Amino acid sequence: MKIAPGILLLALALTGCVTKATARREAEKAFVEAQQREQAEQERQHPSVWFRGEVRNQRVPWTEGLTLAQALLAAQYTSNWDPHLITVTRQGEVHPVNARRLMRGQEDPLLEPGDVVEVHH
Repeated sequence: MKIAPGILLLALALTGCVTKATARREAEKAFVEAQQREQAEQERQHPSVWFRGEVRNQRVPWTEGLTLAQALLAAQYTSNWDPHLITVTRQGEVHPVNARRLMRGQEDPLLEPGDVVEVHH
């Protein structure tokens, strides 16, 4: 039995060529994009600084003039040991902070909304 190429194309167009895996990937991508849009909107309405590491509060509200030391206190560092490595990631760029100089008050950078601070002991 011979099938005309036009009928085959029409059948494919009507049924679609999306596999379940492709549909799932597209749905996951749409979900992640929606989450990112929502987070960006929340960030515009309520600017924050985010923490990773041993802290109680992973989100600290940002205010004008917020320093790393102030934000670290608000995040409530929980380790029994002083932090040895602190980084601030801003717009994808990682900036190391000397933890000893921070604790001595010799270095205390200002933070910006959306900064991500990682604290390691």
